[in-house]
Amino acid sequence: MKKVLLIDNDQDYVTDLEQTLNANGYQTATASRADDGLRTALAFKPDVIVLEVMIENDTAGFEFAYQLRSDRESSRYREIKDTPILLVTAINQATNFRFSLNEKASFLPPGVDMLTKPAPIDVLLARLQQLTAKP
Repeated sequence: MKKVLLIDNDQDYVTDLEQTLNANGYQTATASRADDGLRTALAFKPDVIVLEVMIENDTAGFEFAYQLRSDRESSRYREIKDTPILLVTAINQATNFRFSLNEKASFLPPGVDMLTKPAPIDVLLARLQQLTAKP
């Protein structure tokens, strides 16, 4: 059973997505803040992290991704640093920040993918399947 960590402060969205993922054979854990998400990721060891960019502020999800991906020897997250991250975010609708999927590679760390919220569930499930597939 693949493990998905959901990090989002929209509790209704998390509840709905958690139920859908559980019904599709995923084991889930949740967090509503970046710091809780990092602690949960260490304990839960997810196969993929589904992350909203705007949790505590407009950039907390980006900061989470960079902290998780840190190459510093002192990083607490070295054992999970390569966990795929799927940003599922409404940042384009909620802020003046215009984020283009074509430009994402220029400032996102490696192993971070993105879908615009609300993502159709079939698209989200397909992306999770791709991200958790064994090479």
